[in-house]
Amino acid sequence: MSKCWRAAAGVLRNANQTPAHRSYHTIQAVPRELSGHRISARERAQGRIPAVVFSQKYVQKNPSDPTSFVASTSVSQKLLLTTERKQIKSILKDIELPFFCSTAFPLQIRAGSGSSTILQNGKVLPIKIHRDDEGNILNLVFAWAEDGSELKVEVPIVYTGEDACPGVKKGGTLVKIRKSLKYMCPSEHIPQKIEVDVSNLDIEDRVSIHDPVVHPSLKLLSKNESIPICKVKATYIDIESTEDA
Repeated sequence: MSKCWRAAAGVLRNANQTPAHRSYHTIQAVPRELSGHRISARERAQGRIPAVVFSQKYVQKNPSDPTSFVASTSVSQKLLLTTERKQIKSILKDIELPFFCSTAFPLQIRAGSGSSTILQNGKVLPIKIHRDDEGNILNLVFAWAEDGSELKVEVPIVYTGEDACPGVKKGGTLVKIRKSLKYMCPSEHIPQKIEVDVSNLDIEDRVSIHDPVVHPSLKLLSKNESIPICKVKATYIDIESTEDA
């Protein structure tokens, strides 16, 4: 019978012990009045990346279902911006995907390229990076992440302790089922990652989606509780094939 490995056993890294990760990078941007394929192509040809930043509110559609948050129809503070490709690529070298999209960044909007006039300061969370077939960044989508706001965030899972996992040492296989967990997060408590320590998992042990200990303000949105984060499966040997050999 399989066992469910509990966070109380101390094998999971407590994401609540570490404050939300806020990058020391400040994204620089300038306003962009027009949109469209030709305008975006011209921006990219000049070493810039078109971007949009918006604020989105969520409502709980079904009060009895804690995962039923949907975007409201009202979207405000939508801005068209242009960022510098050189800076974005530099940030992505320091904060690689998928952690880039679970990290809040300061945003500084200036009057123009090279201008010292600051039009607006804020904080944003990257939502999407659109790329072409060759991997070049086409455009960026951000959401305002000011303190007090809530956002849906796919928080990446990082597995640790695989070398010490008893189940693996006995010949079992660690099956990593989920790469991330989705939460409704207050912007000031967005975890950059969730570490799952598997160093105490034996064969047939598993980690459920409720095991990671996160800040109490986070609401788990990932569904299908029957699907664990990971589990250690026994490796079976075909005895007949071994005898034939």
